[in-house]
Amino acid sequence: MIRLYTGAHCIHSHRVRLALAEKGVEAERVLVDPDQPPAQLLEHNPYGDVPTLVDRDIALYEPSIVIEYLDERYPHPPLMPVDPINRAKARLVAYRMQRDWYALYEQIETGGRNRAQSARRALRESLTAAAELFEGQTYFLSDELTVMDVMVLPLLWRLPAVGVELPEAAAAIRDYAEQQFATDAFQASLTAEERLLRA
Repeated sequence: MIRLYTGAHCIHSHRVRLALAEKGVEAERVLVDPDQPPAQLLEHNPYGDVPTLVDRDIALYEPSIVIEYLDERYPHPPLMPVDPINRAKARLVAYRMQRDWYALYEQIETGGRNRAQSARRALRESLTAAAELFEGQTYFLSDELTVMDVMVLPLLWRLPAVGVELPEAAAAIRDYAEQQFATDAFQASLTAEERLLRA
């Protein structure tokens, strides 16, 4: 069986857990304390961070690499578009989410009070400005679930817990998120600790 070393609250681990759940792939979850990574994890990943996925003779870390591996290893349902142009576009969108939204989320989580407050405001404004991208289709910028959804949904799940409330102008994002949060795959991707973020 695949083994996934995962953090209980880790947004990057959540991305991998969501990819596994969307593909219906069972994995043994090993919860890791980021301050005390177990020796077994360090044998597979010299950085001792999560997520780390072990599948037979291969150990992978860095969430984008792990998710692309899973998509190739378990091709149905696909998370990457089939043609090269749309695959490149999906990767670029995920990269921009990482650089823009995830970076602000990290500032909220780790920055001082003033920096975190500034990051909350910037994240709320940036998401609201992108709200129209969530309109008119079930998934984000696509008629099918893709890596873009796997990237954005763990972030949207955490917004209330970090004090980011989306305004009415971002109703399309809230509608999209609530629809996706209700799916079996998303629910299966959550840890007990993550469920408490919206309790």
